[in-house]
Amino acid sequence: MAFSGRKSTLDYQPQTTSPFPGNKRTPGQQQQQPTVKQELLDEQRIEIREAFSIFDMNGDGYLDYHECKVAFRALGFDLPKRQVLDIITEYDTDDTNLINYDNFFKVVGQMILERDPLDEIKRAFKLFDEDNTGKISLRNLRKIAKDLGENLTDEELRAMIEEFDLDEDGEINEQEFIKICTE
Repeated sequence: MAFSGRKSTLDYQPQTTSPFPGNKRTPGQQQQQPTVKQELLDEQRIEIREAFSIFDMNGDGYLDYHECKVAFRALGFDLPKRQVLDIITEYDTDDTNLINYDNFFKVVGQMILERDPLDEIKRAFKLFDEDNTGKISLRNLRKIAKDLGENLTDEELRAMIEEFDLDEDGEINEQEFIKICTE
């Protein structure tokens, strides 16, 4: 399989250490077999597979820099260019400046396992708070329910808000949302 034209777009010098904190491996050293696959939830494994498949635009089983960057972003990781390039370099086994699925899975899986749960809850809150008011309103909840295909009445949605609305302002703020998710 030829990869002509791709390598020339990545003209840079790789760093000699891993882009991952705590990984002191330099290029050429053997990797330890991670247990990422065993620790991820089924839905996380499926999500990684889908992101890889969707962004492997030419279906060659590899991601180039641009495909990889977009796949990372789709999985919730907005990495700087340098870090994406370093990851590709670290896992590029045949000097093509591409990353295959198994290596993409290892990298993303480890990143998922290292996520801070509180940061993930805050990120989810921002998805609910579509109008960026700092609160989840009845209108926000109605739209989300509709987007998810849930046929809930306004009365049911209000009851959900009232159950968790500790400051009784008729909306769910970030702290109330965090409390919902952590109890």
